[in-house]
Amino acid sequence: SDKPVLMDIWAPWCGPCMMLGPIVEDIANENDAFKVVKVNSDEAVTIAQKYGVMSIPTLLVIDKGVEVKRSVGLIPKEQILDLMKL
Repeated sequence: SDKPVLMDIWAPWCGPCMMLGPIVEDIANENDAFKVVKVNSDEAVTIAQKYGVMSIPTLLVIDKGVEVKRSVGLIPKEQILDLMKL
């Protein structure tokens, strides 16, 4: 991507993931400076393995194809936006 990417790695059975999902969707709708993608870890096991995801929800910030930041667990919107400051 030509823009930084916020990758939300989640699963439908994960309570904190379900709470984080609407926050990530709000961020996606409100920002053009970066892309937001959601990855279901049950369906995309190879992606979760590639990034060494051990717990969900995990948020990854990818810039120019490289992971530059990571957050594990439920965090508030302001902290997610702080993650996106490169």
